Amino acid sequence: MSPVYPRNQVSREVWSARSCCPTRKVPRVIRRLSRDQLAVLAALVAPVAVAAILVPFRASIPNTDAALVMILVVVAVAANGYRLAGYLAALSVAVWFDFFLTRPYETFSITRRTDIETTVLLLVIGIAVTEIAVWGRRQRVAASRRAGYLDGISSAAQAVAAGGSAPALIEQVTGQLTQLLALRSCRFEHGVAGVGRPARLRRDGAVTIGQRVWDVDAEGFPASSDTELLVESGGLLQGRFLMTPAPEGRPTLERRLLAVALADQVGAALATSHPADQS
Repeated sequence: MSPVYPRNQVSREVWSARSCCPTRKVPRVIRRLSRDQLAVLAALVAPVAVAAILVPFRASIPNTDAALVMILVVVAVAANGYRLAGYLAALSVAVWFDFFLTRPYETFSITRRTDIETTVLLLVIGIAVTEIAVWGRRQRVAASRRAGYLDGISSAAQAVAAGGSAPALIEQVTGQLTQLLALRSCRFEHGVAGVGRPARLRRDGAVTIGQRVWDVDAEGFPASSDTELLVESGGLLQGRFLMTPAPEGRPTLERRLLAVALADQVGAALATSHPADQS
């Protein structure tokens, strides 16, 4: 069963790197570092290393050319999309450009106005590049998550279309809801609704307790009771998912609407296999 939404993007990428490369060939210290930690390390080490490499040529190349080389370091680090690493790289590049590549050399003072302007521009451009990279990373993660959502619905729809076992589909969707909504537990109950007066996840994604709308985005699901998600087909009740929230769970409206769509797939499967008695 494919999960409804992907695991943390960084974890997936680290796992992929490890699975592609034999572990014994990777230094133990590097294996312990996440991708973001490596980006922070590069932000601290790469700028001083590149600046030191440029030292023998500083008398023969314009400072603007040296600055372009240094900004490439920021771009390389910021491309990871980790804000802390990008900011550190921008600051480090500005500091070491000042120290190694502006007169008087190997001091943190600058005498020429053009060098001051170049150093400030290095810092500003580095921050701007970092913010663009952070935005890009968020977009990639969001796209990956939405693809996972579609996979979850597609998997449930295929099971319904193939006439698969309704209990198997219920088990599958129960696991998907647990992951999707960050639940502590989730169970399905046939043919009941409102028993125990729980909160309810409505079809529009809102959560209500009695007549009051609960602010899920700010507070998560109500902790005082379970939350039910009705399973219906053609307006006929088939049952409900009774969900116990985890304290830290604050599912977005997008995820709550997906949960309703998954419940609809279960409703269709149950209506086909053994419609609920409506008498």
